[in-house]
Amino acid sequence: MTSWNMTVDGHDWLVEQQSGAPGIYHFAWLTGPNPDYGFSLGTSNGSAITEADMRRSIANFLADSNPATGYLG
Repeated sequence: MTSWNMTVDGHDWLVEQQSGAPGIYHFAWLTGPNPDYGFSLGTSNGSAITEADMRRSIANFLADSNPATGYLG
């Protein structure tokens, strides 16, 4: 698995590109209130997701998350 860190809106994330499954990415919210909480993204054709799209998806996730609990909703 290839991984790297990304900071979006002041929050740190571990991004992992799944080995053997092109176009599948896992995002772990490192600075969130719940250890290893996050989400996954994938493309139907195995194409790469751009960094801009990753940042937009993370920002949307943060906007939809409860700041006290870190969970969606």
